Amino acid sequence: MKKVEDLTTSARTMHDRYASGRMDREIVRQWVMGLSMYPEPYGRHIQEAAAWFKPSRDDMDPVELKIADLARLQAIYRP
Repeated sequence: MKKVEDLTTSARTMHDRYASGRMDREIVRQWVMGLSMYPEPYGRHIQEAAAWFKPSRDDMDPVELKIADLARLQAIYRP
């Protein structure tokens, strides 16, 4: 298990870069899928994000998809 402060800083960075278009969804997806275990409430939000990012979700509107993605990332650093 890593430090919670590192997790929240990384999650905020991923969120901000993805929101600004400096990072694509696949990189964010891989980052979320690679997260390890963290204490609650972070652990629950990481599991929810991993479940969300696991399928490709190609059937969703790209704007709605990004909004939902960003909400999952925000939940990790603002539980």
